[in-house]
Amino acid sequence: MSETVLQIEGLEKSFGALRATCDVSLDVAHGEIHALIGPNGAGKTTLIRQIYGSETSDAGVVKLRGEVMNGLNVPQRVARGIGRSFQISNVLMDFTVLQNAILAEQARRGESFRFFRPAFDDQALIEGAGVMLDRVGLGYRATTPVADLAHGERRLLELALALAAEPALLLLDEPMAGAGSEETQHMIEIIDGLRSRAGILLIEHDMDAVFRLADRVTVLVEGEIIASGAPDVISADKAVREAYLGSDDHA
Repeated sequence: MSETVLQIEGLEKSFGALRATCDVSLDVAHGEIHALIGPNGAGKTTLIRQIYGSETSDAGVVKLRGEVMNGLNVPQRVARGIGRSFQISNVLMDFTVLQNAILAEQARRGESFRFFRPAFDDQALIEGAGVMLDRVGLGYRATTPVADLAHGERRLLELALALAAEPALLLLDEPMAGAGSEETQHMIEIIDGLRSRAGILLIEHDMDAVFRLADRVTVLVEGEIIASGAPDVISADKAVREAYLGSDDHA
């Protein structure tokens, strides 16, 4: 049986009268892609933030490989093996693709901060950054300024940076958002190829991508889980169709 890398139990978060997550429990195993779906405002990104440590939970427990993460901040959770991509691309637009990767490689090695220029000329960092970019097929864009990348390429770069620290758990928040059909297909292939590297919790609105990638699907509506199971079970669930997927014909 694969190791359980993420286990969350009874997570809750409210913002005043708004209940963002309510008694949410799920797990992710190594080598598994567990998709989290639901309508806008369902609490999906809040849940990711609770796992990542950028949002403090009102109740519940987050465990990474059996270790309780409650009370640890984002850098501490990252150091223990949580990586994340964001809804909105989170890369340095004025730098090249390679320079972004070099800074991620420097952080991965735990080296103290140096001025950009010496780091950018460090051959060991350059080689490590090149490996990072090759994982997502961006090596040929190394010298391109990030501002000149297509949207889908920026999302691939962000994914490469999230993988820099070899996380045990990878949190992907709408990696296909805004991508064209070819970019989406490439992203699906890249994510599918990451199964052996980590457990993946995937938030995505592209249902074709979800049902092609996911081993399990959990449906969140108004902060609560209404269904969880294999993709074929979820796609046939009447409550899920009514709450999120749409009509019977669409499902």
